[in-house]
Amino acid sequence: MAAQSGFPAPGLAPHDAPAFPPVALSPDAPPFVPQGSDGWRVGPPSDAELQFSRCAAKLRSLRAGSGQLREDLNLLFDQLLSENYNKTFNPNISIRAEDVSSLLKHATCLVLLSQEHLVIKLCQLIHHLLNQLQVVLNEQTLDILVKYTVGALKVCNTWTHSDILLALSTVVYGNGQQCHQHLSKLLGKDGLLLLYSSPSQPNLELQRVALYCLANICLRLPGQPPLDDQYRSVCFRVFLKTLQSPKPPNTDEIFYCMVIQAALKGLQCCLSAGKWRFGEGEELGSVLAVLKRLMFQGAPGVSAEWPSVLYPARLPQYEGPSAPKPAEPPKEAAAPGKASGNKKRKSRGKGKKAGAEESRGDDGEEDEREEATTPQKGGGRGGGGEGDSWSKTSVPSFYPSWKKNSSDSEFSDQEGSAQSKLRVYHSRVCQGALHCLLAVVKAVEKRTLYGYWSSFIPESPVGGPPPLTLLTIILKDPSPKVRACALQVLTAILSGSRQFLAVAEDMASPRTSYTPFSFSLATSIRELHRAPRTSYTPFSFSLATSIRELHRALSLALLAESSAQTLTQVIKCLAYLVANAPYHRLKPGLLSPLLKQIRHYVRHRDANVRVMVLTLYGALVSTHAPLPEVQLLLQQPEGSGSGSGSFTPQDSVLSWRQRNGMSSPGRAPVAHAKSSYANSPHAPHTPGEDDDTRPWLLQLCMSLVTQPREEHSDSEGAGTGGGVSLEPPPVRLEALQVLSQLVHGYFSVIQSYLCEIGQVSARCLGETDPSIQLHGVKLLEELGTGTIQQYRSNVPESSRVPMSQVVQFWSDVLSSPLNEALQNEQHPRLQMSACDTLSSILPQAFAQLPEKTQLMCITVLLGLTYSENYLVKEAAVRALGVYILFPCLRERPMFVADTANTILAVLDDRSPSVRTKASWALGNLTDTLIVNMENLGADFQEELSDMLLLKMLQAATRASADKDRVKANAVRALGNLLHFLRHSQLTRSAFQRPLEDAVRALVKTIQSEALMKVLWNACYALGNAFRNPALPLDSAPWSADAFSALCHVVISCKNFKVRIKSAAALAVPAQRRCYGDTQRFGCVWNSLAKALENSEETNNFLEYKYSSSLRHTLAQALLHLLSLSQSEDMAALAASLAGEEGRGIKEHLIKYLQAERGGEEAEGEEDGGGDSFSPQQRMEDLQQNLDRLKSLNAEGEESGKTAVVSFLEDLLKSCEEPRGAENHNYNFSVQPQEI
Repeated sequence: MAAQSGFPAPGLAPHDAPAFPPVALSPDAPPFVPQGSDGWRVGPPSDAELQFSRCAAKLRSLRAGSGQLREDLNLLFDQLLSENYNKTFNPNISIRAEDVSSLLKHATCLVLLSQEHLVIKLCQLIHHLLNQLQVVLNEQTLDILVKYTVGALKVCNTWTHSDILLALSTVVYGNGQQCHQHLSKLLGKDGLLLLYSSPSQPNLELQRVALYCLANICLRLPGQPPLDDQYRSVCFRVFLKTLQSPKPPNTDEIFYCMVIQAALKGLQCCLSAGKWRFGEGEELGSVLAVLKRLMFQGAPGVSAEWPSVLYPARLPQYEGPSAPKPAEPPKEAAAPGKASGNKKRKSRGKGKKAGAEESRGDDGEEDEREEATTPQKGGGRGGGGEGDSWSKTSVPSFYPSWKKNSSDSEFSDQEGSAQSKLRVYHSRVCQGALHCLLAVVKAVEKRTLYGYWSSFIPESPVGGPPPLTLLTIILKDPSPKVRACALQVLTAILSGSRQFLAVAEDMASPRTSYTPFSFSLATSIRELHRAPRTSYTPFSFSLATSIRELHRALSLALLAESSAQTLTQVIKCLAYLVANAPYHRLKPGLLSPLLKQIRHYVRHRDANVRVMVLTLYGALVSTHAPLPEVQLLLQQPEGSGSGSGSFTPQDSVLSWRQRNGMSSPGRAPVAHAKSSYANSPHAPHTPGEDDDTRPWLLQLCMSLVTQPREEHSDSEGAGTGGGVSLEPPPVRLEALQVLSQLVHGYFSVIQSYLCEIGQVSARCLGETDPSIQLHGVKLLEELGTGTIQQYRSNVPESSRVPMSQVVQFWSDVLSSPLNEALQNEQHPRLQMSACDTLSSILPQAFAQLPEKTQLMCITVLLGLTYSENYLVKEAAVRALGVYILFPCLRERPMFVADTANTILAVLDDRSPSVRTKASWALGNLTDTLIVNMENLGADFQEELSDMLLLKMLQAATRASADKDRVKANAVRALGNLLHFLRHSQLTRSAFQRPLEDAVRALVKTIQSEALMKVLWNACYALGNAFRNPALPLDSAPWSADAFSALCHVVISCKNFKVRIKSAAALAVPAQRRCYGDTQRFGCVWNSLAKALENSEETNNFLEYKYSSSLRHTLAQALLHLLSLSQSEDMAALAASLAGEEGRGIKEHLIKYLQAERGGEEAEGEEDGGGDSFSPQQRMEDLQQNLDRLKSLNAEGEESGKTAVVSFLEDLLKSCEEPRGAENHNYNFSVQPQEI
């Protein structure tokens, strides 16, 4: 890997040339010379290779002690240094890394440390060869060279140390951890590098190169272990201290910038090695403070008192510039105000370089010296605003003062050249600071980072000087590279900010928004003290204004940007903002101007800009869809924003940019009037759009995918293919993704064009590009999913896609294009997506497809489960799991049997993901068995063979011991199978052992510490099994373990939803004998009573919302047990109902009996977790239960019976009496959902 910009270090070496046997060649034939592992080249070796070979051979022949050794070494070093080995200059150079290492190792043996002139030349040679040939050193060579350079630093005079440190920095590049045996000498207490890199070092050149050494030690190359945290922390403190130190007096500003740039590079390497490990307190605040200051290095007109630490709280004393104070920051230029002059710079050389490494990675910096000749960047707030704190000169909006062209030069040519050079170095410092800030953003946890949000992203201006933030750089910095870096940082901050921004809201004015009671009370106290009232702005409103400010600033940047690369970053940043901002909580009006503004770039000449515009469109139709504002915008005509009377800011800024009739070649041209816009070939106009009623975004994406591109709208290949070439693949792929997102979020808008979109997908499937085919299939899947969701929702039938249209759509799709994709074995991912598409067919539409088409779908899916690719197998078995739920297929015994055999075969696959999908499909299959049993009765049960059911039971039992993802559905299948089995099957000897293994597998799962989802499903499965009246709960040896496991979970499980399901399972048995003897029945009762008593005790506040549903289910279960109790149970029940425990149970039962809502939403009647009875019906059931208990013949248990009867009579009496409002607060409105 080549050394990065500014690093005097090597990278990865080319592969060694392969060995080849000697071949007899004719004298006239050119020799074959190895080029490397990539192949062979014909031709003689280059002059540099020949020179290196001659010098290396001669050097190896030299021996210490010879008389002419010093002269020979001096001559050989000069010859080697005179050659250019740069691969960019001569890509055919092939010098082996072993030869370079051998030469350097031998040279260190010949050059004594006392020969300082030769030591300098050897160090220069080390840097020259390793840097230009990008050699990776082995451990032996690395050790020898580090020892030699460290020894030279200790022995040689100070004037040689700069070259020695340069060689050392090249040697240790990316090898910090490999040099662990030398780190104590370099970075330990009084280490050499710490001495040279100290801010107190008087020689700035030594300090700069030493900082590069530290940076290269911290640098981590791919595949290399990171530097130990101990030494990384040492380097971090050195870099931070250097950046915090003021500029020494009488120091050249340019050279000081080079030192700062080296420290920034080192800090970036420290931060890029992984997560933040340097403390969360003032360390992070100190780094952010110094980086924020250096972001504005050399910015003219900036007069601010920079804090030494940024704090996560919003503290005015640490924010914003101090306008009245004219003092300069310690590291700013001596005369920053002069930077606003001399815009007519002439092209000059870069001047003398401070070191050989400074030229690396600086290609393209010339454009920063030429920026002032063309308008680049703008962004003032119109009428002064932000410009007042940035520059003291009043300038027009969007036009920074230092970019104004002037006929009167403020500097002479020599002064102008110096100022230009200084601006270049200031720009490099700004870029380095922003790169470091980007590394901080990536390394620090988001919840910690967003505490500093207001330090880098402002709110809307409310008067006074605006703060200096990232937006200031984006809008006002003259360098497109610096602006691009700032945009990258802002994009990284916005990435993953959805949860943080979710609290933003400005739907109501902050004056009328909710005021906390604590604040109201504090306000009253202030009034009593006659203190001046201070306005309170909720954090949600402040965050909302910050989002609006981001929209405003990025829109201005979009208007003023002329660099295509930076423009791409602006649009990308907007896309991240749109994807994360909560527009459903903000006042409408943010997206409409953005959408009108961005339309003009969809035909930009740069393909990257067009791709980013489509990405922004995708974010618009994805964020919190469907948004009313976006839905309205999608249904508007495309040219509605360009009509007469709707003059846009885009028109204004283009009139500024297109002075004298000239337009920027990198811009998307837009005319000023409706007529010129409508007739402009550059406008996003598609054939027939004036007469088409399609949504404009749908029409645009379809045209980008299918229609030939316009030559003038794309610079790639213009004029080479006429008008027949399509858009570049990235543009077409992004357009297909936008189509998929549009279908997903706004299906009702595009549903009328279902078949047309299907034709676009079919055309994509007919192409040869696998990526286009894949996205075409995914678009079909989204169309199918949207149709299913529409038919499952409460959408009126008149607003749905007509069934005939859905059937026609799938008939066309399944005729040929999708079928070919299903059989394309060369592209497994395409097959996988095609299987997912088959599973998205609407069940009602599938039933109306021709029998031949249905059979084709089933046959293909059954066959693809035997694919060798696990992705295809996984998708195929998942699709079968969907098909088994189709009403038209689930009642076909042959299809059920074929699907079952296929799932059982896949369930033993070695891929965990395949087994997960197979267990899910098996769960769906067993759900179908239960539905058919209830709808078709015993006839369907008899049609399935006992052997198949036995195999399914055994396979599900084995799967229940698999990973949690497999186990979750395996236990669900076990519960369904135990419910489905008939008495004749359960009594067969072949089923006895598998039956016991299945129940014990469920018990073991409940008793384990599995995921809550697995426990929930296991409790549900046991309750489902208890519904089978043929199950021998009273006599089976495993019955006691099953009830014991449920009793334990209902009391002790931390998850209330699992406790609800276990309580519902305990209330499932319909006969008293199922609960076993009196002891087991009493154990179940006591467990439910104790769980009811502890139903409000939880350490997790999130569980508290399920407590009312838990109490409802427990109360229902207790009354169920009372309804089944017999005379022998009276003693245990009476003991429980007496005393304090009985009074607690009575209170909960009263609330349950009087509750208006019965918990049907809590768990559903089918789960046994609720009922739909009214309070009157519950009272009637309780009265019947009381009458039954009174009629019981309780021999020897009269006292217990009397106590139970008395309890129920008091319960009925209490329910019939008028109750206070406190008994009606038993709220069931918050209901849990299945995990």
